[in-house]
Amino acid sequence: MAWTIALRELRAGLGGFRILILCLLLGVAAIAAVTSVRDSISKGLAREGAALLGGDAEMEFTYRFATDDERAWMEGRSERLSEIADFRSMLSVGEERALTQVKAVDAAYPLIGTVGLAPEMPLAQALAGEGDLPGIVLDPVLMERLGLVLGDEVRIGDLPFVVMAELTREPDGAGAGFTLGPRSIVALFALRNSTLLAPGTLFESAYRLDLPEGTDLDAMKARAEAEVAGGGFRWRDARNGAPGVNRFVEQLGSFLVLVGLAGLAVGGVGVSAAVRAYLDRKIAVIATLKTLGATRRTIFLTYLLQIGVLTGGAIVAGVILGGLVPLFAMPFIQTLLPVPVARGVQIAPLLEAALYGVLASAIFVLWPLSRAERIRPAALYRDALFGLKGLPRWPYLVTILLLLAALIASAAVLSDNRRLVLWTFLGLAIAFVALVSAGRGLARLSRRLTRLKALRRHLPLRLAFGSVGGPGGEAVSVVLSLGLGLTVLSAIGQIDANMRGAIARDLPERAPSYYVVDIQPDQIDGLTERVTTDPGVTRFQSAPMLRGLITKINGQDAETVAGPHWVLRGDRGVTYAGAKPDNVKVLSGAWWSPDDTEPQISFAAKEGEEMGLSLGDTITINILGRDITGTITSFQDVNFSSAGMGFILTMNEAALAGAPHTWIATIYADPATEAPLIRDLAKAYPNITTIRVRDAIDRVVAILESIAAATTLGAAATLITGAIVLIGAAAAGEDWRRYEAAVLKTLGASRRKILTSFALRALILGAGAGIVALITGALGAWAVIHFVMEAEFNLSLGAALWIVLGGVAMTSLTSLWFSWRAMQVRPARVLRASEG
Repeated sequence: MAWTIALRELRAGLGGFRILILCLLLGVAAIAAVTSVRDSISKGLAREGAALLGGDAEMEFTYRFATDDERAWMEGRSERLSEIADFRSMLSVGEERALTQVKAVDAAYPLIGTVGLAPEMPLAQALAGEGDLPGIVLDPVLMERLGLVLGDEVRIGDLPFVVMAELTREPDGAGAGFTLGPRSIVALFALRNSTLLAPGTLFESAYRLDLPEGTDLDAMKARAEAEVAGGGFRWRDARNGAPGVNRFVEQLGSFLVLVGLAGLAVGGVGVSAAVRAYLDRKIAVIATLKTLGATRRTIFLTYLLQIGVLTGGAIVAGVILGGLVPLFAMPFIQTLLPVPVARGVQIAPLLEAALYGVLASAIFVLWPLSRAERIRPAALYRDALFGLKGLPRWPYLVTILLLLAALIASAAVLSDNRRLVLWTFLGLAIAFVALVSAGRGLARLSRRLTRLKALRRHLPLRLAFGSVGGPGGEAVSVVLSLGLGLTVLSAIGQIDANMRGAIARDLPERAPSYYVVDIQPDQIDGLTERVTTDPGVTRFQSAPMLRGLITKINGQDAETVAGPHWVLRGDRGVTYAGAKPDNVKVLSGAWWSPDDTEPQISFAAKEGEEMGLSLGDTITINILGRDITGTITSFQDVNFSSAGMGFILTMNEAALAGAPHTWIATIYADPATEAPLIRDLAKAYPNITTIRVRDAIDRVVAILESIAAATTLGAAATLITGAIVLIGAAAAGEDWRRYEAAVLKTLGASRRKILTSFALRALILGAGAGIVALITGALGAWAVIHFVMEAEFNLSLGAALWIVLGGVAMTSLTSLWFSWRAMQVRPARVLRASEG
């Protein structure tokens, strides 16, 4: 019976359901597109992992090359072996200098893929050079920056090279991660006995292994960690050839999926409003069916089947659209990301988007639908003017809560960041409650304002307040639908503004002008004297520096004890000191005596707390292939946010006695002093590397711009959905506006006063939605900046003003369009139809 009635009503067309279909279609399509792109990139990275890595597996050592025994171990288990060294240095020609990321390669490089050169030639020929000079291959950016042409002589440190070709393709470039300078490639033999690769200098050596077919990578990794250097190396294999890119894509994809879910929540409000408006128009039909003996179950199933068919169609259409968009956008995506992307339709992301669509639509459909089946026929006729009222019965409330729990659990399971998912849903719940409360509060306030004597002479304003606070008012639906979209856009805008502000404004004020690395121990005194006697230098810091890999905590595997903390993700800077430096603030424990001979550690307090460390714990650090175990005797305050010098751990001098190392320094100088000072240092110490902090900041800003562009697109999609919901709410209230205009015309109100009242109503609702969105969005952004990024939050008034004005303009234009249409109908026709 229910199916028969549902089919007959569906034959009448999709009137009233266009908003429902559009909201679901857009929400599902956005999630499907984002997840499809994420999976395409992840699959491309996995499929081409060996090419991105440069081999089936890689073992990377810090500050040193593998010993003969370690190299023999690798050669005995691989069919081919390639050795490279990677480091930062200064490329100079005459007085001009530029920072470059140097890759020194052997004759076997690359094991997989080919190096692209212009003009075309074998890499071995290019690196062989001309005459007595070895060759160098340079990124075109370096060629342009230094004004170089083929055949020019350049220097890395104090070693001369001849430019042989431009680098057009680096097969393992995407796996290199973040670099501060453009790439240079030279032959490893040309640097073997130079100070650039001396023990203790800042370089990494990597050994790429071409393994036999069918090698168990997990077993090989476990065996290497047990038999080579005590596990004091970083292992990568073809399953994750570009971990930095993969991690970035997964995290950005997770965030965009959450933005998509926020858009789906906004669309859900539109779905709920569309269902409610449809059922309001069906009150007489429902009443008639109940009068003829239809049961609650029949009524409920009738409209559940109707809406289920339409929502199912909308979800399928959204999945198809979301699956097709990446196929057309793939060429554009590949130009943005220098990584392989798997082509074709990704089924798993489409199923994920469909799951979200089904759960979200069920939640928002069930609320209005459940209210219709419980109301008696007499009540339906009596309340026909103002629609459905009241809460659903408790079984439906329980079902809605279970569906909501299933949606949150699904997002948490399918996301790579469960904590972010839970916090996002909590934020959405708070925003939802705040917006509903604000809508109801605005309605109550409007009802009170209509009673003020001062408004009796201002009829349009009094009518506007009366309409907002009346029983058929749109306050809750408009504030909720528009406010959610504006909240998401406001939060993202505030986060973006704070991140850019912190980097572009605050960081340069606290950050040093230059980092200086690769300072040899016999150079530090002379360099210190030159810098500190310069009147333009305001501050100078230096410290001995080594890099080590934390392998064990209290004798157990470090990640097993502390989890996948960022400190354990790779090698970290380590320094040593005798007496406590003046700039070190010990928060707990005690600093060692300079005479202590047992290895002792002062650890960064915040990171130590995150890792669950305490005084007396032991930490094993692999430095230059040697395991050093020290006891934590103090925790110190280390501030990494200023971009100054900071070390995760400091050891006493006895712990690192005799270990080869270099020094690192930071220079704070006036802008006019920087250029001549750096030129003097380069002449006196050609082996050192100076890194301009402004250049590093520009690289970070470039990455932030790409993230901001992606998130802004996601927020814009949410706002578009909110606009559609707003249009739906305005369309649903068109009958009420028509009736209201007819009554006011009959009572003698002019067309101008009626339209003015409608315009003021739109301004009130739009301003209410914009102000609430400003507050909730700012709170959400503050939570992210304060708790996640641990930075200072500053409200961006410019972005906030645009949010409010956007809400007012969108609501006003939408409302006035439908109000103008309502004004075109003659009062007699409207009143006669209502009476009938």
